[in-house]
Amino acid sequence: MTDVQVTRKDGAYRSVYVRGHAGFAEEGEDIVCAAISALTINTVNCLEEIVREEMTTESSEDGAVIGIRFPKVPGKEATLLIDCLLYGLRSIREQYGKSYLNLEIKEV
Repeated sequence: MTDVQVTRKDGAYRSVYVRGHAGFAEEGEDIVCAAISALTINTVNCLEEIVREEMTTESSEDGAVIGIRFPKVPGKEATLLIDCLLYGLRSIREQYGKSYLNLEIKEV
């Protein structure tokens, strides 16, 4: 299962962590994992290259962890990108089921 943990402080995004593999199919054929990865990596790339948001990122070599941390309150464009990421992840969860994707948003 892929676990997504989003933290917010005073309503503003502070971090997004995506961990694990969905387990929908064999490695290399897992369309759920591929969709989650594509959405997440695209969001990170857009935050870096288009919006140029101040953030730190981390990832593991096997792709099992992708993390984003915002040292200050993200701007409108960055917030919209994270909103879009979460919309896409919710859509995947609705289509393929909660046993492959856990999504947690918490206020810290």
